[in-house]
Amino acid sequence: MNLDLILTGAEVITLEEDRPRAHRVGILHGRIAGFDEELDGCTATSEIELAGAVVVPGFIDAHCHTTWWGLGLESVDLQRARGLEELYALLQAEADRLDGLGDREAWLHGTGFNHEHHGGAFPDLARLDAISGDRPLYLRHVSGHQAITNTATLALAGALEPGFEDPVGGAVVRDGQGRPTGVVEEAAQGLVQALLLPYSRTAIVDALDAATTRYAAEGITSFTEAGIAAGWIGHSPLEVDAYQHARRTGRLYARAQLMPTLDALHPVTGHAEDLHEGAGRGLDLGLGAGFGDDFVSLGPVKVFMDGSLLGATAAVTEDFCGHPHHRGYLLDDEASYREKIAAAYRAGWPIALHAIGDAAIDLALEIVIGCQDAYGPNPLPNRIEHFGIARPDQVALAAAHGIAVTPQAAFIGPLGDQMAALVGPEREGWLYRGRSIVDAGGLLAGSSDLPVSDNNVRRGLQAWVDRRTSTGRVLGGVHDDGTPLEGLTPEEALRAYTSWAAAATGTLAEKGTLRTGKLADLVVLSGSPLDAPDVAELDVLATIVGGHFTHSVLDGTTPETATPKGAPA
Repeated sequence: MNLDLILTGAEVITLEEDRPRAHRVGILHGRIAGFDEELDGCTATSEIELAGAVVVPGFIDAHCHTTWWGLGLESVDLQRARGLEELYALLQAEADRLDGLGDREAWLHGTGFNHEHHGGAFPDLARLDAISGDRPLYLRHVSGHQAITNTATLALAGALEPGFEDPVGGAVVRDGQGRPTGVVEEAAQGLVQALLLPYSRTAIVDALDAATTRYAAEGITSFTEAGIAAGWIGHSPLEVDAYQHARRTGRLYARAQLMPTLDALHPVTGHAEDLHEGAGRGLDLGLGAGFGDDFVSLGPVKVFMDGSLLGATAAVTEDFCGHPHHRGYLLDDEASYREKIAAAYRAGWPIALHAIGDAAIDLALEIVIGCQDAYGPNPLPNRIEHFGIARPDQVALAAAHGIAVTPQAAFIGPLGDQMAALVGPEREGWLYRGRSIVDAGGLLAGSSDLPVSDNNVRRGLQAWVDRRTSTGRVLGGVHDDGTPLEGLTPEEALRAYTSWAAAATGTLAEKGTLRTGKLADLVVLSGSPLDAPDVAELDVLATIVGGHFTHSVLDGTTPETATPKGAPA
């Protein structure tokens, strides 16, 4: 038999019990054709000697924001500014560049602002106005749950009109005299986003091309887009079409599972037994989770329940440190959440609830468990996104009811010290847990929440193991022997980004481990993530999606489109 590709001379880590290790792997028609002795007598159109490099299942980022990040790649990078004067200088340079182009209507965009880099301070609105003038300005906070804008943009958004009221679940922040500071948080960001929406298919496809090219360089072969089509996180009512077009034209370099936001759903009707208790909330034609193919498909419904930890808007049961009598808030009232989420669930949609604070997690658990008990399982696992400040009882409850959780170890390095300061030593052990979730039998999926943190999976793997912040502290504390209380083993960390992420996204039958018949999604690394002193120092030598190279520095290979053979062009 002639195969498409044979990789030989490798250390293949399959994460399968029957054959945990191999040295050769063959690929045919986008799937794994066999290993080692199963390939004896086979030829291949291409055979590549890996000289001891390590092959693992393709990495899965189970929660990220690809279009948002891709669109922001052309924005001013505010992450590198230290001190507001540096930030103002970056913005002034961009304003001067736009003035030089003669486009007075072009927005001044910035991304990655973190107040911690500026002594906790936010930009002064008067300084921003002086830099931008009448030009609209939109600076995204690293958390994604706050943004900063100028007076011109607030006026366009109607926030300066007499009688203006904050939207439900958000606020245009004002000072003690009632004057806007330029900060908008949570759902109020939608006022600014509405001035930009909808993005064109061309803009979204360009963003997907740029973003997933970079995903391939990190070894990412699949991802879940955590919010499309509506709300302040969506970019177009036609966002699914943009993904399909990117795939058809060879500009999508990783498999995409797309989570519609709850706002994208509308009342639907059908036979009573199909909707359990009358009308539900869904999409026309009964489209639901799992619809699509192995490259682009619909996932659970995404629901924002609370805000962010960094912005102290996550809903918690005890005050944030340094913020007396402040416990964040839910973004809607509890009754509305129960009604709308149940309506989506009984129409067949699994649910993925953004809940960072323990108060929000309480409500999320109540709603998910209630829906599961009342209506039974839906096609994909139900999820709690972030699970950021999780009490021990919540860990046990999520595990007992089979609810997948997606805490981000990727936050620990760049953001861990800020998070610990906000919750204090008594709650630090609850932050973005690992070990306790696994020991409880829970389903933990690795993810980045890009662009909140970067999607360097190797750094994420190392963070799951050592849990070290940028200052060297171990988030959540250590055992007597110095090992992190919430740390995972290297194999568990690898599973978080492969087999466990596949299970959490309902795709383990097709990917997440390397087995004959599964999709040929693989990563070639310079060393083993199971015994490297620092996994973050390993190199991604190649990424393969469906048997096609999407990234490679190997001799004799050229990255190709990830679009499988036979896909419509």
